[in-house]
Amino acid sequence: MLKTGTKAPDFTLPDQKGNMVSLSDFAGKKVLIYFYPKDNTPGCTRQAQAYAAEFENFARKGVVIIGISKDGVASHAKFAEKYNLPFILLSDADIGVIKAYDVWKEKKLYGKTALGVVRSSYLIDENQIIIRAAEKVKPDTNAKDMLGSV
Repeated sequence: MLKTGTKAPDFTLPDQKGNMVSLSDFAGKKVLIYFYPKDNTPGCTRQAQAYAAEFENFARKGVVIIGISKDGVASHAKFAEKYNLPFILLSDADIGVIKAYDVWKEKKLYGKTALGVVRSSYLIDENQIIIRAAEKVKPDTNAKDMLGSV
């Protein structure tokens, strides 16, 4: 997990519409980045819906929401359409950004160990400095918890 007070790594990734999006595009704005394992899985769907439900509250505070997973652009497009997600979803198929943000870790599931995305969130200020980092977040409460930090 990256530490608060450090500069957030810049990146450029495709969104659910195929447009290239960079963190630096949002200089001067606060950005909430949440990393999640996989589109259309129960926990990830609940987390996305929770962020969608709080979207207007984040927007009122001037915060841009970005979800990142290793799913492809087409998967993100279907996920965003199916659940009417009003925020940006970015595809990190080669997991370069996921690794840069230190959320690619060993996970245990059903007694097996494998590498995967640890559900994590970062709140980044207008100067691209991390002001809150949260690891192993709960899908149902992550959005409200992060909103409380803005």
